[in-house]
Amino acid sequence: MISASTISSASGPQPAIAVERLFKAYKTGVAVNDISFALPPGSVTALLGGNGAGKTTTIAMIMGLVIPTAGKVTVLGVDMARQRHSVLHRMNFESPYVEMPMRLTIRQNLKVFGTLYGVPDLKARIAEVAAELDLTDLLDRPAGKLSAGQKTRVSLAKSLINKPDVLLLDEPTASLDPDTADWVRGHLDQYRRAHNATILLASHNMNEVERLCERVIIMKRGRIEDDDTPARLLARYGRDNLEEVFLDVARGRGEAREAAQ
Repeated sequence: MISASTISSASGPQPAIAVERLFKAYKTGVAVNDISFALPPGSVTALLGGNGAGKTTTIAMIMGLVIPTAGKVTVLGVDMARQRHSVLHRMNFESPYVEMPMRLTIRQNLKVFGTLYGVPDLKARIAEVAAELDLTDLLDRPAGKLSAGQKTRVSLAKSLINKPDVLLLDEPTASLDPDTADWVRGHLDQYRRAHNATILLASHNMNEVERLCERVIIMKRGRIEDDDTPARLLARYGRDNLEEVFLDVARGRGEAREAAQ
Protein backbone atom coordinates (compact mmCIF):
# COMPACT_ATOMS: atom_id res chain seq x y z
CA MET A 1 0.00 0.00 0.00
CA ILE A 2 1.16 3.58 -0.69
CA SER A 3 1.10 5.30 2.66
CA ALA A 4 0.90 9.04 3.24
CA SER A 5 3.99 8.97 5.45
CA THR A 6 6.02 7.26 2.74
CA ILE A 7 5.04 9.83 0.13
CA SER A 8 5.50 12.77 2.49
CA SER A 9 8.99 11.73 3.51
CA ALA A 10 10.20 10.71 0.07
CA SER A 11 12.78 12.95 -1.57
CA GLY A 12 11.46 15.02 -4.43
CA PRO A 13 9.33 18.09 -5.03
CA GLN A 14 7.19 19.61 -2.31
CA PRO A 15 3.71 18.05 -2.26
CA ALA A 16 1.05 20.09 -4.01
CA ILE A 17 -1.41 19.04 -1.29
CA ALA A 18 -0.36 17.74 2.13
CA VAL A 19 -2.95 16.58 4.67
CA GLU A 20 -1.46 15.85 8.09
CA ARG A 21 -3.43 14.08 10.82
CA LEU A 22 -6.59 15.93 9.86
CA PHE A 23 -9.53 15.76 12.25
CA LYS A 24 -12.90 17.48 12.16
CA ALA A 25 -15.61 17.07 14.78
CA TYR A 26 -19.07 18.60 14.92
CA LYS A 27 -21.67 18.47 17.66
CA THR A 28 -23.32 15.66 15.75
CA GLY A 29 -20.16 13.55 15.54
CA VAL A 30 -16.77 13.13 13.90
CA ALA A 31 -16.69 13.82 10.15
CA VAL A 32 -12.97 13.29 9.52
CA ASN A 33 -10.88 11.18 11.85
CA ASP A 34 -7.08 11.50 11.76
CA ILE A 35 -6.33 11.20 8.04
CA SER A 36 -3.05 11.93 6.26
CA PHE A 37 -1.96 11.92 2.64
CA ALA A 38 0.27 13.91 0.29
CA LEU A 39 -0.23 14.50 -3.43
CA PRO A 40 2.77 15.30 -5.65
CA PRO A 41 2.59 17.99 -8.35
CA GLY A 42 1.05 16.82 -11.62
CA SER A 43 -0.76 13.84 -10.07
CA VAL A 44 -4.41 12.82 -10.38
CA THR A 45 -5.91 11.19 -7.29
CA ALA A 46 -9.41 9.91 -6.62
CA LEU A 47 -11.07 10.48 -3.25
CA LEU A 48 -13.81 7.88 -2.92
CA GLY A 49 -16.34 7.00 -0.27
CA GLY A 50 -20.03 6.59 0.36
CA ASN A 51 -22.36 9.23 1.77
CA GLY A 52 -21.05 10.38 5.14
CA ALA A 53 -17.55 9.04 4.53
CA GLY A 54 -15.97 12.48 5.02
CA LYS A 55 -15.04 13.36 1.43
CA THR A 56 -16.88 16.68 1.29
CA THR A 57 -15.54 17.83 4.65
CA THR A 58 -12.01 16.85 3.62
CA ILE A 59 -12.26 18.84 0.37
CA ALA A 60 -13.73 21.81 2.26
CA MET A 61 -10.75 21.78 4.64
CA ILE A 62 -8.31 21.53 1.72
CA MET A 63 -9.98 24.62 0.24
CA GLY A 64 -9.76 26.42 3.58
CA LEU A 65 -13.53 26.77 3.84
CA VAL A 66 -13.72 24.63 6.98
CA ILE A 67 -11.20 24.97 9.81
CA PRO A 68 -9.88 21.62 11.10
CA THR A 69 -10.48 20.67 14.71
CA ALA A 70 -6.95 19.30 14.63
CA GLY A 71 -4.28 18.64 12.04
CA LYS A 72 -3.05 20.67 9.10
CA VAL A 73 -3.63 21.17 5.38
CA THR A 74 -0.91 22.64 3.18
CA VAL A 75 -1.52 23.56 -0.47
CA LEU A 76 1.47 24.59 -2.59
CA GLY A 77 3.39 25.14 0.63
CA VAL A 78 0.72 27.37 2.22
CA ASP A 79 -1.11 26.59 5.49
CA MET A 80 -4.76 26.77 4.43
CA ALA A 81 -6.02 27.54 7.94
CA ARG A 82 -3.82 30.63 8.24
CA GLN A 83 -2.81 31.96 4.83
CA ARG A 84 -5.24 30.54 2.30
CA HIS A 85 -5.81 33.90 0.59
CA SER A 86 -2.21 33.88 -0.61
CA VAL A 87 -2.76 30.71 -2.68
CA LEU A 88 -6.44 30.71 -3.66
CA HIS A 89 -5.64 32.31 -7.03
CA ARG A 90 -3.68 29.15 -7.88
CA MET A 91 -6.54 26.81 -6.98
CA ASN A 92 -10.07 26.16 -8.19
CA PHE A 93 -13.03 23.92 -7.52
CA GLU A 94 -15.71 22.41 -9.73
CA SER A 95 -19.03 20.85 -8.88
CA PRO A 96 -22.09 20.72 -11.13
CA TYR A 97 -24.18 20.78 -7.95
CA VAL A 98 -23.13 24.36 -7.11
CA GLU A 99 -25.37 26.73 -9.03
CA MET A 100 -24.10 29.93 -10.64
CA PRO A 101 -26.25 33.11 -10.56
CA MET A 102 -29.12 32.15 -12.83
CA ARG A 103 -29.86 35.60 -14.25
CA LEU A 104 -26.30 36.30 -15.32
CA THR A 105 -25.15 35.13 -18.73
CA ILE A 106 -22.31 32.66 -19.02
CA ARG A 107 -20.00 35.47 -20.12
CA GLN A 108 -20.97 37.56 -17.09
CA ASN A 109 -20.52 34.62 -14.72
CA LEU A 110 -17.05 33.87 -16.10
CA LYS A 111 -16.17 37.56 -15.89
CA VAL A 112 -17.18 37.66 -12.22
CA PHE A 113 -15.15 34.57 -11.31
CA GLY A 114 -12.20 35.61 -13.49
CA THR A 115 -12.13 38.98 -11.74
CA LEU A 116 -12.23 37.32 -8.32
CA TYR A 117 -9.23 35.19 -9.31
CA GLY A 118 -7.36 38.14 -10.79
CA VAL A 119 -7.12 36.60 -14.26
CA PRO A 120 -5.10 38.82 -16.64
CA ASP A 121 -6.49 39.64 -20.09
CA LEU A 122 -9.81 38.21 -18.94
CA LYS A 123 -11.73 38.85 -22.16
CA ALA A 124 -9.28 36.72 -24.14
CA ARG A 125 -9.23 34.01 -21.46
CA ILE A 126 -13.05 33.74 -21.48
CA ALA A 127 -13.01 33.35 -25.25
CA GLU A 128 -10.26 30.74 -24.99
CA VAL A 129 -11.88 28.55 -22.35
CA ALA A 130 -15.28 28.87 -24.06
CA ALA A 131 -13.79 27.62 -27.31
CA GLU A 132 -12.05 24.74 -25.53
CA LEU A 133 -15.30 23.58 -23.92
CA ASP A 134 -17.59 24.30 -26.89
CA LEU A 135 -19.41 27.12 -25.09
CA THR A 136 -18.85 30.01 -27.51
CA ASP A 137 -22.43 29.98 -28.81
CA LEU A 138 -23.77 29.94 -25.25
CA LEU A 139 -21.78 32.84 -23.78
CA ASP A 140 -24.67 35.30 -23.91
CA ARG A 141 -27.31 32.86 -22.64
CA PRO A 142 -28.47 33.18 -19.00
CA ALA A 143 -27.17 30.39 -16.76
CA GLY A 144 -30.74 29.60 -15.74
CA LYS A 145 -31.63 28.58 -19.30
CA LEU A 146 -29.00 25.90 -19.77
CA SER A 147 -29.46 22.15 -19.86
CA ALA A 148 -27.87 20.05 -17.11
CA GLY A 149 -25.04 19.03 -19.42
CA GLN A 150 -24.39 22.63 -20.49
CA LYS A 151 -24.28 23.71 -16.85
CA THR A 152 -21.67 21.05 -16.17
CA ARG A 153 -19.46 22.36 -18.98
CA VAL A 154 -19.88 25.93 -17.75
CA SER A 155 -18.94 24.83 -14.24
CA LEU A 156 -15.81 23.24 -15.66
CA ALA A 157 -15.00 26.45 -17.59
CA LYS A 158 -15.30 28.40 -14.34
CA SER A 159 -12.89 25.97 -12.64
CA LEU A 160 -10.27 26.44 -15.38
CA ILE A 161 -10.65 30.20 -15.86
CA ASN A 162 -7.53 30.98 -13.79
CA LYS A 163 -5.43 28.08 -15.10
CA PRO A 164 -5.14 26.56 -11.60
CA ASP A 165 -2.19 24.55 -10.36
CA VAL A 166 -4.49 22.63 -7.99
CA LEU A 167 -7.93 21.55 -9.17
CA LEU A 168 -10.55 19.95 -6.93
CA LEU A 169 -13.31 18.20 -8.86
CA ASP A 170 -16.62 16.85 -7.60
CA GLU A 171 -18.38 14.63 -10.17
CA PRO A 172 -16.99 16.63 -13.15
CA THR A 173 -18.93 14.66 -15.78
CA ALA A 174 -22.29 14.45 -14.03
CA SER A 175 -25.28 14.92 -16.38
CA LEU A 176 -23.11 14.59 -19.49
CA ASP A 177 -23.84 12.10 -22.24
CA PRO A 178 -21.14 9.39 -22.67
CA ASP A 179 -19.51 11.05 -25.68
CA THR A 180 -19.25 14.50 -24.06
CA ALA A 181 -18.15 12.98 -20.75
CA ASP A 182 -15.37 11.12 -22.52
CA TRP A 183 -14.29 14.34 -24.23
CA VAL A 184 -14.22 16.21 -20.90
CA ARG A 185 -12.05 13.51 -19.33
CA GLY A 186 -9.65 13.81 -22.24
CA HIS A 187 -9.59 17.60 -21.84
CA LEU A 188 -8.85 17.33 -18.12
CA ASP A 189 -6.01 14.92 -18.76
CA GLN A 190 -4.63 17.21 -21.45
CA TYR A 191 -4.88 20.22 -19.13
CA ARG A 192 -3.12 18.35 -16.34
CA ARG A 193 -0.23 17.37 -18.62
CA ALA A 194 0.12 20.83 -20.16
CA HIS A 195 0.14 22.68 -16.82
CA ASN A 196 1.53 20.00 -14.47
CA ALA A 197 -1.64 20.52 -12.46
CA THR A 198 -2.58 18.44 -9.45
CA ILE A 199 -6.12 17.09 -9.51
CA LEU A 200 -8.12 15.63 -6.63
CA LEU A 201 -11.23 13.97 -8.01
CA ALA A 202 -14.33 12.89 -6.12
CA SER A 203 -16.46 10.68 -8.35
CA HIS A 204 -18.87 7.76 -8.27
CA ASN A 205 -17.98 6.88 -11.86
CA MET A 206 -15.42 4.12 -11.41
CA ASN A 207 -14.60 3.98 -15.13
CA GLU A 208 -13.70 7.65 -14.89
CA VAL A 209 -11.50 6.99 -11.88
CA GLU A 210 -9.71 4.11 -13.60
CA ARG A 211 -9.08 6.22 -16.68
CA LEU A 212 -7.87 9.42 -15.01
CA CYS A 213 -6.35 8.49 -11.66
CA GLU A 214 -3.04 6.91 -10.78
CA ARG A 215 -3.99 6.71 -7.10
CA VAL A 216 -7.19 6.00 -5.20
CA ILE A 217 -7.93 7.00 -1.61
CA ILE A 218 -11.04 5.31 -0.17
CA MET A 219 -12.68 6.81 2.91
CA LYS A 220 -15.17 5.21 5.26
CA ARG A 221 -16.65 6.69 8.45
CA GLY A 222 -14.18 9.57 8.38
CA ARG A 223 -11.06 7.42 8.05
CA ILE A 224 -8.91 6.32 5.13
CA GLU A 225 -9.81 2.69 4.59
CA ASP A 226 -7.39 2.06 1.71
CA ASP A 227 -4.92 4.03 -0.42
CA ASP A 228 -3.11 2.63 -3.44
CA THR A 229 -2.88 2.51 -7.22
CA PRO A 230 -5.92 1.13 -9.07
CA ALA A 231 -3.93 -1.91 -10.22
CA ARG A 232 -2.80 -2.81 -6.69
CA LEU A 233 -6.29 -2.35 -5.28
CA LEU A 234 -7.70 -4.71 -7.91
CA ALA A 235 -5.03 -7.28 -7.12
CA ARG A 236 -5.40 -7.00 -3.33
CA TYR A 237 -9.18 -7.38 -3.36
CA GLY A 238 -9.15 -9.93 -6.16
CA ARG A 239 -11.58 -7.88 -8.25
CA ASP A 240 -11.91 -7.03 -11.93
CA ASN A 241 -12.88 -3.37 -11.53
CA LEU A 242 -12.85 -0.55 -9.00
CA GLU A 243 -16.62 -0.59 -8.53
CA GLU A 244 -16.35 -4.07 -7.00
CA VAL A 245 -13.45 -2.89 -4.80
CA PHE A 246 -15.50 0.11 -3.68
CA LEU A 247 -18.44 -2.13 -2.77
CA ASP A 248 -16.14 -4.47 -0.84
CA VAL A 249 -14.85 -1.57 1.23
CA ALA A 250 -18.26 0.06 1.71
CA ARG A 251 -19.85 -3.21 2.83
CA GLY A 252 -16.93 -4.38 4.95
CA ARG A 253 -16.11 -7.37 2.77
CA GLY A 254 -12.45 -6.32 2.64
CA GLU A 255 -12.29 -6.41 6.43
CA ALA A 256 -13.87 -9.87 6.46
CA ARG A 257 -11.38 -11.13 3.87
CA GLU A 258 -8.40 -9.86 5.88
CA ALA A 259 -9.76 -11.46 9.05
CA ALA A 260 -10.10 -14.79 7.27
CA GLN A 261 -6.51 -14.78 5.98
